[in-house]
Amino acid sequence: MFDKWIAISLDQLGMILISSFVVYAAILLYTRIVGLRSFSKMSAGDFAMTIAVGSLFGATISSPNPTLLMGLFAMLCVFGGQWLLAKLRRKSTVLSKLVDNQPLLLMTRSQILHGNLKRANMTEGDLFGKLREANAFHFDQVIAVILETTGDVSVIHSDRETPDISSQIFDHVIGSERLKFHKDDKTS
Repeated sequence: MFDKWIAISLDQLGMILISSFVVYAAILLYTRIVGLRSFSKMSAGDFAMTIAVGSLFGATISSPNPTLLMGLFAMLCVFGGQWLLAKLRRKSTVLSKLVDNQPLLLMTRSQILHGNLKRANMTEGDLFGKLREANAFHFDQVIAVILETTGDVSVIHSDRETPDISSQIFDHVIGSERLKFHKDDKTS
């Protein structure tokens, strides 16, 4: 019984070694063809892509099923699908809105937007952690805190009372109408 869990033959070790090199080389090749965008964190599709490739990599090298060629073809399909989705997203704002999350304003100046925190499924503790991480020492320094499409939290802060910020940076951010800009009335 323990034999099935622990033992491995030299043939199996050899196939794992060969499969590892071949699949790794294929991932490098596919990434060179499709582009580094394949592993970015800009959309939900990118996240799914990363998970799928990792899963296929592990499954293909660690057992005879799926076969090496099946795993390579499956990865080719995932990379191809990701490339096609990225191309279609650029051409169609409707598809882009369906697939992509929109950034969400969580805090502006010293005002915490509790409704948006709830919408983001975050707590004040999560928010305060991100403020500390960004070295924001006082609420007065905070210009905006945004939950990005990637799930990352951006903290925009400044020591200056009226920093010069382009309002275009906040285009498409849900809740950005609450932000006030100095000398920048959506003209930048």
